[in-house]
Amino acid sequence: MIALPTLMLEDACTGIVCGVDEVGRGPWAGPLVAAAVILNRAAIPEGIRDSKTLTKKRLAVLAALIRESAAVSIGTVEVPELDRIGLTAANDLAMVRAVEGLSVPPDTALTDGRRIPAGMPCTARPVVKGDARSLSIAAASIVAKVHRDDLMKRLALRHPGYGWETNAGYGTAQHFDALDKLGITREHRRCFAPVRRRMTQETAIDS
Repeated sequence: MIALPTLMLEDACTGIVCGVDEVGRGPWAGPLVAAAVILNRAAIPEGIRDSKTLTKKRLAVLAALIRESAAVSIGTVEVPELDRIGLTAANDLAMVRAVEGLSVPPDTALTDGRRIPAGMPCTARPVVKGDARSLSIAAASIVAKVHRDDLMKRLALRHPGYGWETNAGYGTAQHFDALDKLGITREHRRCFAPVRRRMTQETAIDS
């Protein structure tokens, strides 16, 4: 049986605790998104767990319930900024922006991962596999994923052919083929190798 996330880590902290998680480190296109969530312990939706274990339908339902009952904030780093500062710094910045955007300043942020994001405005505790251990982080993972998936669907309407409505910008075969056939869009991350290679090919052709 798969162990479900609990409030054990939250209970070990003092004051107001938020969970923070990001989505979108690996895609070739689109922004990096983080969510911060302060759960309302009197109204925690049932079924919160690691977003990777949930169906799209259940993700959408839970994201809506979490937004209705909890304090939620989204932090985003768009592609030009990500290319400029790099992936690690963008990951930190998205998490910091999410925490800073909360309507209630937290005393502690439980962040998914192995390191404390630089610039966090409160005490932070990194939690390895946090979305499988902490209810607050799991809630943040759900909100972040649904928000980014919806964003990529909207971007897919502007840039058809890459399959972002289903692959969310990740490096699928369809996306790879579309880079060759359609070229690079403004939503593609120039700092990622497949995109850089395509840019090099275009430069060689034009020279």
